[in-house]
Amino acid sequence: MNWTKDRSILLSRLCVLAFALALLVLDAGCPWIVDWVARTRMWEFRNGRWMMLSIYSGSILAWLCLWQLWRLLGSIRQGRVFDAENVRRMRIISWCCAGAAAISLLSALYYLPFGFVAVAAGFMALIVRIVKNAFQQAIAMKDELDLTV
Repeated sequence: MNWTKDRSILLSRLCVLAFALALLVLDAGCPWIVDWVARTRMWEFRNGRWMMLSIYSGSILAWLCLWQLWRLLGSIRQGRVFDAENVRRMRIISWCCAGAAAISLLSALYYLPFGFVAVAAGFMALIVRIVKNAFQQAIAMKDELDLTV
């Protein structure tokens, strides 16, 4: 199998769809998932509303992130890689990750494993931010090169 740019983008888009499906299942099953976590951890979870609030508020950011990823991949598929709109999309994605990190950090106050999610989301925000900065610099260099030709 010859691995091409188009197949890579297709695989990435399929992954975005898979994450969207998983997020849809999480959103639909949130009350049952919270109840299951409380029962399997054998601790009294007095107020599952806090955990559901954490999940649903994080879900809003996740949907926004997935939508921006989908649009970013579409733009790349069309050959518009170093584009100001892609930089804006990556900025939104990085802020979504940072928001998820903040929500998870606050949620770690009542359920410690959210702390690990906070670290992972914060690290992801950093990575996307660095890539965004590289894209922004590449656009500036491309514009400068276009002016000299």
